Amino acid sequence: MAYDNMFSALGDSTRRQVFEAVAECPRAVGDLAADLPVSRPAVSQHLKVLSDAGLVVCRAEGTRRIYAARPEGLADLRAWLERYWSDALESFAAEVNKGRDA
Repeated sequence: MAYDNMFSALGDSTRRQVFEAVAECPRAVGDLAADLPVSRPAVSQHLKVLSDAGLVVCRAEGTRRIYAARPEGLADLRAWLERYWSDALESFAAEVNKGRDA
């Protein structure tokens, strides 16, 4: 999994706003653009980056494209972060226990 792409995709503040909006509720490009200070083409570009990173999916509804957060992408990212969080907690516990043994 390309975690660098995921973090890079979420590194842009406008892109994070787009992602947060589709994570809250699936939306079309026009709906997103109406709520954000960027144009429809800019929203489309942000969605492409998020899609390429595996964070959003698109489905056709007639002539509209509806974008939503991709649960598998979020699960992958969370698992990656969780691995490091667990390692950090284990290291912290080992350090605390080292002080008790002395």
